[in-house]
Amino acid sequence: MKKGDLILIVSILIVIGAGFLYLNYFRDNGNGANKIAEIFQNEKLLRQIDLNKVSKSVDIILTGKYRNVIRVENGRIRFLEANCPDQVCVKTGWLQNNGDIAVCLPDHAVIKITGKAEDVDIVSY
Repeated sequence: MKKGDLILIVSILIVIGAGFLYLNYFRDNGNGANKIAEIFQNEKLLRQIDLNKVSKSVDIILTGKYRNVIRVENGRIRFLEANCPDQVCVKTGWLQNNGDIAVCLPDHAVIKITGKAEDVDIVSY
């Protein structure tokens, strides 16, 4: 093994370690924090939902080129159903931490969780 190979391997390990630290220690996982779900379609903010205040399971239907069903529960949200061709949005699963995001590209729909609410009414169910 040459000196350059060793430097490359150590550099890669440092990058992997930094990524691990970010994901496990520095990222806000939403424990005890505000969890505001934002639902966008065609780059327009449709709803903000305070996930900590959701008391019952609610389905939200987005209509556009395709039909998306979004399930909202206490502390989490997801694309439950979609009739788009690839189903990546549904396969993403539950979003429950600040910074989580799911996208339905064919329908231009986005769900993301942030810790802050903008100047829009927050819907709670």
